[in-house]
Amino acid sequence: MMGYWDPLPTARRLVEGRGVSAEQLFTGRWEQRNWRNVPGPFYAGATDSLAIGRWEAPDHICYDDDLGGGFGLEFVYRQPVNDRETEAVVNGCRAETYGGYNWDGDDHWTAAAVRDWWRDRGRVREWAVAIAIDWGADTHPQWGYNADPRYLGHYHDAAQGHRDFVAYLDDGLEAYLRGYLFWLDRQREPRPGEVLPHL
Repeated sequence: MMGYWDPLPTARRLVEGRGVSAEQLFTGRWEQRNWRNVPGPFYAGATDSLAIGRWEAPDHICYDDDLGGGFGLEFVYRQPVNDRETEAVVNGCRAETYGGYNWDGDDHWTAAAVRDWWRDRGRVREWAVAIAIDWGADTHPQWGYNADPRYLGHYHDAAQGHRDFVAYLDDGLEAYLRGYLFWLDRQREPRPGEVLPHL
């Protein structure tokens, strides 16, 4: 995708239509955001460790391993680019019991910060490749009680999310971020034919 689509008007309609206040739903703090979150309006700060966000938004949410061998915290690996995807992300945010997500990333990201994140993407990719191999296996000595076969499907789904993240880092995210840089600079979506900034 070349360009940028602002998901927040759709997200606001969805939240208002469900009788939930944004102040209750989006309480994640920028200072606590997971470093793996891709730049954009949505991000996860300090979330619970239930790892259920992918049930609602498998094309957008992944889990880290920061709490040890088991599931850790959630993060947004792909920002929504249409109404359907925005609904999935909002539903994923609602499923998180700590309210650790937020949608105010536009107030914090700068062009310099986006470019810094992109320059450091190798660290994100290396982590995602390694955890996809780990969690895609059928057993692992570090999993402890989570090595129970009942959990394998959950780990394998999470590993698929990490593989999807790697694929997006390799093909797709750069175009999105160029459009997002335009949005941050002009506060509007690019028009056809307009040149997008380089990363």
